[in-house]
Amino acid sequence: MDAPRTDGMAAPLPLVGWLRSLPWLAVVALLYALVQLILVLPHTRDGLGWDETVYVSQSDPRTPAAYFSAPRSRGISFLVAPILAVSPSVTLLRTVLALASAMALYGAFRVWTPLLGRRTTALAALLFAGLWATMLNGSQVMPNLWEALAVVAAVGWFLRAPAEPSARWWLAGTIGLAMLLRFPDGCWLALPLLATAICVRTYRTAAPAVIGGVASGGAQWAMEAYMRFGGIGERLHLSSATEGGMGAAHSFASGVARALHSLNGPLLCRPCDVPLHAPALALWWLALPLLTVAALASTARRRHRLALSALPVTCSASLALPYLFLIDYSAPRFFLPAYALLAPPIATLIAGTERGSNQRTASLARRPRRSATATAIGLLFLAHLASQVGVLTQTTAQAAALSGRYQQAAGILRQFGVRPPCLVSGPHSQPVGYDLGCASGDLQGNNHSLTPNELRQRAAREPTAVLTTSISTPPPAPARNWPPHPLRNTGGWIAYVSLPR
Repeated sequence: MDAPRTDGMAAPLPLVGWLRSLPWLAVVALLYALVQLILVLPHTRDGLGWDETVYVSQSDPRTPAAYFSAPRSRGISFLVAPILAVSPSVTLLRTVLALASAMALYGAFRVWTPLLGRRTTALAALLFAGLWATMLNGSQVMPNLWEALAVVAAVGWFLRAPAEPSARWWLAGTIGLAMLLRFPDGCWLALPLLATAICVRTYRTAAPAVIGGVASGGAQWAMEAYMRFGGIGERLHLSSATEGGMGAAHSFASGVARALHSLNGPLLCRPCDVPLHAPALALWWLALPLLTVAALASTARRRHRLALSALPVTCSASLALPYLFLIDYSAPRFFLPAYALLAPPIATLIAGTERGSNQRTASLARRPRRSATATAIGLLFLAHLASQVGVLTQTTAQAAALSGRYQQAAGILRQFGVRPPCLVSGPHSQPVGYDLGCASGDLQGNNHSLTPNELRQRAAREPTAVLTTSISTPPPAPARNWPPHPLRNTGGWIAYVSLPR
């Protein structure tokens, strides 16, 4: 029989003790996987989006590779290559990515457990995993979610590097992964880390790992720059042109407005002239700066813990800056790395470190006002999660409708006799061409990879289709004598088809 307590406090209830002992980070990762499998995959398992087909085609041995423009990085194509080697099934691809992203979420935030404690780390993971863009992108063949997990792990290893020599190897590896997934984002991450390593004596031992990670992860991008684009400078110039002219010509206020207007969809806001959808559901985003400042202020009183908030906030700002200030369009997924890095400081603000939370337990029992505050915060957070699921439902339907349109167009063209080996050109040529198993190429625009003469030559020897978005849009000169075919249920698309005799 247990001896009675003599400290004047009641023994904790068995249920409370059991809840405290749960591996909460693993629970969050499991819930993240289940949400994807239950709410996302049933609507997206049949088709791929535009950018997805570009990345997948680089590794799919069954289809010609789509044009790979200068701003892109190949990390996500490498990631899905083993899956595509086994099967072309989109359902299998998305299922494996959903499970893998949940495990990666666990691994990335697990790095922070010695810094924040178990429950605060789990809360940070929940804050990030609960965003609709995080839930949608987990099973998509897009680099932004994986980039976010790489950068949050990298900053965690950087903070652990002074006390743990082995952390430097992990730091180099995670920075290298970030560079491979999104080369520009990797550079924006490395800048504040390297500056901190140089300026703060405590972190100087991490400098070689940061430099090594940048060099190893950026090597593939640099080699491809010389092999395909004429050098690093030319690739950067072409990247800027593809993005619409990167530079400080865009105001910060307009960048914030673009990000806000695309917050709840569309998936890509280019041009970003849409009205703000469901303004009430954007309140969490508007509260982020206030929560960030409060997190910094709360740790500033404890100087030994200031770096736990200051460094991730600085890196978050660095990663968000180009998408707010240097380009004239927006997409919710662009900011996933910034959100991931804000999660640990905000979780620390909400819950405190694990030790602080334990100390407050008795105080909450004695002070109903604090208990009511904690309950209100919990209810607000649950309402936030519910709103994110609501937006997820809408954006998932939007993604499914768009990929369905590509598949509809491909199916009609197949009936017309457009079969591999074949070529598709014009707007939407990359996803439609991928669904057909055809090569794709554009005569103009960001994915310009084909000349009129090449189009004529290809059309003379293989089935070729040129797409336009409406009957009033004339096709390019080589296709003007080809018969037009309306593509039903695609929003007015027209295909001009040439079949070799």
